[in-house]
Amino acid sequence: MSSRLGYLWGSLLLLLLWQAAAWWFGELVLSGPAVVLDKLVVEGQTKRFWLHVGTSAMRIAAALAISFVMAVPLGLLLGSSRRVDKIARPIIYLTYPVPKIVFLPIVFLIFGLGDVGKIAMLSIILFFQLLITTRDAARAVSKSARYSLYSLGGTRYDMFCHVIWPSCLPAIFTALRIATGTVVAVLFFVESVGTRYGMGFYILDAWGRADVPAICVGMVVLALMGVVLYETFDILEKIFCRWNQL
Repeated sequence: MSSRLGYLWGSLLLLLLWQAAAWWFGELVLSGPAVVLDKLVVEGQTKRFWLHVGTSAMRIAAALAISFVMAVPLGLLLGSSRRVDKIARPIIYLTYPVPKIVFLPIVFLIFGLGDVGKIAMLSIILFFQLLITTRDAARAVSKSARYSLYSLGGTRYDMFCHVIWPSCLPAIFTALRIATGTVVAVLFFVESVGTRYGMGFYILDAWGRADVPAICVGMVVLALMGVVLYETFDILEKIFCRWNQL
């Protein structure tokens, strides 16, 4: 209940600040909440609008799934094996600090301007965030926990299932929550090139038509996508990491 009240008060405060900014800058620069809501209702009655929303949601979901499947197992391996981590560490340290968005032209040249290229770009950015977090979490598992399981006759499989994986899950969900803001921001960039659908294209198209309410609608939808993703990962953590909720 307290969480819901917090969201309610936070939303009311943001709406008040938004309305004040709309009055300050004028409706030609920033539409107020009531105008944007009215525009959202009108747009929500068109199939094209939901095609934009669905396309963006599909790209985000695909990128999250691909990066999770690729980064988490590799991160667990690196965090559990010093030998493998020693080999991979130079490659990670040389590539991780580089802003991945600079690879956008190369990724589009390799995978094309369609959905595959855009999902690939999002996956690359999410991959490193999940990889580093998972590796560090697996590395942080205490030796006492490892020795305790081995002393009870546990195998490496038991070590992974009952020690390493549960210990890393909270950190993985934290990384996923942090990644939501990144993936939504990058989505706008990748959807500004070579596409006719997606919220990024929707916002740029509205900008070209000087349709300020539509621009604000696109921004609100992207923000809601981020909130939904964040809350989804928070709920999943509460379900799968109940032991960590005390």
